[in-house]
Amino acid sequence: MGSIEEERALLDDSLVEDQPKLYAEDGSVDINGNPPLKQKTGNWKACPFILGNECCERLAYYGIAGNLITYLTFKLHEGNVSAARNVTTWQGTCYITPLIGAILADAYWGRYWTIGCFSAIYFVGMAALTLSASVPALKPAECVGALCPPATSAQYAVFFFGLYLIALGTGGIKPCVSSFGADQFDDTDSRERVKKASFFNWFYFSINIGALVSSSLLVWIQENCGWGLGFGIPTVFMGLAIVSFFFGTRLYRFQKPGGSPITRVCQVLVASFHKLNLNVPEDNSLLYETQDKNSAIAGSRKIEHTEDYKCLDKAAVLSEDEVKSGDFSNPWRLCTVTQVEELKILIRMFPIWASGILFSAVYAQMSTMFVQQGRSMNCKIGSFELPPATLGTFDTASVIVWVPLYDRVIVPLARKFTGVGKGFTELQRMGIGLFISIVGGAAAAVVEIVRLHLAREYGLVESGAAVPMSVFWQIPQYFILGAAEVFFFIGQLEFFYDQSPDAMRSLCSALALLTTALGNYLSSLILTVVTYLTTRGGKEGWISDNLNKGHLDYFFWLLAGLSLLNMAIYVFSSVKYKQKKSS
Repeated sequence: MGSIEEERALLDDSLVEDQPKLYAEDGSVDINGNPPLKQKTGNWKACPFILGNECCERLAYYGIAGNLITYLTFKLHEGNVSAARNVTTWQGTCYITPLIGAILADAYWGRYWTIGCFSAIYFVGMAALTLSASVPALKPAECVGALCPPATSAQYAVFFFGLYLIALGTGGIKPCVSSFGADQFDDTDSRERVKKASFFNWFYFSINIGALVSSSLLVWIQENCGWGLGFGIPTVFMGLAIVSFFFGTRLYRFQKPGGSPITRVCQVLVASFHKLNLNVPEDNSLLYETQDKNSAIAGSRKIEHTEDYKCLDKAAVLSEDEVKSGDFSNPWRLCTVTQVEELKILIRMFPIWASGILFSAVYAQMSTMFVQQGRSMNCKIGSFELPPATLGTFDTASVIVWVPLYDRVIVPLARKFTGVGKGFTELQRMGIGLFISIVGGAAAAVVEIVRLHLAREYGLVESGAAVPMSVFWQIPQYFILGAAEVFFFIGQLEFFYDQSPDAMRSLCSALALLTTALGNYLSSLILTVVTYLTTRGGKEGWISDNLNKGHLDYFFWLLAGLSLLNMAIYVFSSVKYKQKKSS
């Protein structure tokens, strides 16, 4: 993997001119706190342990998330809407807790220790969930005919305690592990920058290897061998993830925590407010900045001044009192240009960030409405009953196909036309992903139209029985959304790492993940609103417990239409976006 990227790096003339360096010069340190030797630390040699950790952790996560809606409906006896709402709410929480881990990593612990500590919490949550599905007293009794006894409060408590402990644990891993992997490549070395761009592709590839095992083998085990075993296996893999991560410790490069990013943002806002009446000088060199080579923020390079949002520049204006006293030590009254630019970057990122929310709402359907749609189709292959949740395997397979195809074929071809070393810019890549997601939503709607037609034709509307239409007709919608993932989510990971301030990388990764959280919450909101509006007056509604009476196709068309609007706003915002420049 690494040698391929090294050969590719030599394609750029500018890279050939670079002289090899003995030590990494991006502010990172080794395990002993010394400048890291390039030959002994970081680069691809450190990545297998990080990628192995991510693969095992994602296997554990998707081992729970991939078929959670089935457990809620068939074991905890919840209805379709309630189960879908619980799944998307939990998944949303899994993507909002990274804000906690990111702040701890950037401000105090660093990414390495944050990953380690939260992995332990994750493991405890997995163990609790396994117990809730294994111990008879902790799970509801089986249905007797149409009578399904509801779960008791204690049973719900143990199950959701484990589930949300996992959500907390993943909050310390998700915002840090991709950034920690990217930290292994020296930003000041153009050869390593090319390898870092490829790292994000292979990082996402490792995620989907774990997801492939979960959405196929583990789903089958859960539905055929028991949920205790089906949850126990992911617990073991979570333990392996922890071992893999710590095994590579001596090879890692570490970025020092730079203090609370939230505090620095607040300092800029307070300082600019206090100096509201001061004028920003025409000469930007008169704004306050340290004279040292490095920024005043630990672990951060200086960022060049930009002309937009000049009201924030007031935080870096030297007042007469400060000039006379020579006291520049109060960051609540005077901030450096770099600190001001950190906030400007976050503001410029906002429209790009917001575009991911609706994309994530569409993506969330693969674990909710796509599964429910599959349950209303023919899931048999001969005498074998295929669990509909295993159809998520085709999304994963799509990603596994698309990642090497993108890295080895599309990038070299695109480079010839775009002149960009990595084929497409991050913004171009994300835009392509948004477009493909529209096609995926439309494909799901078309499949549902055909399914409903067959339900009426065979007189299955009232009974709600599965229609004689193979579940494999869902493959195109999964495959298309898998392609959209490769373009949008990987582009988003790279964008938020490259464009974020050096000392805010975990936070910005968490903000990227937050779009997934908000997308899941948006999906829950859309489900709730659609159900409310379409069931008024005693109507069956679009999303009925009997999907043969509903109109799930209208729901998918709604998502496709909203995605089209989202893409139009994204294109407008990306054209106006200004890239970060470090000095």
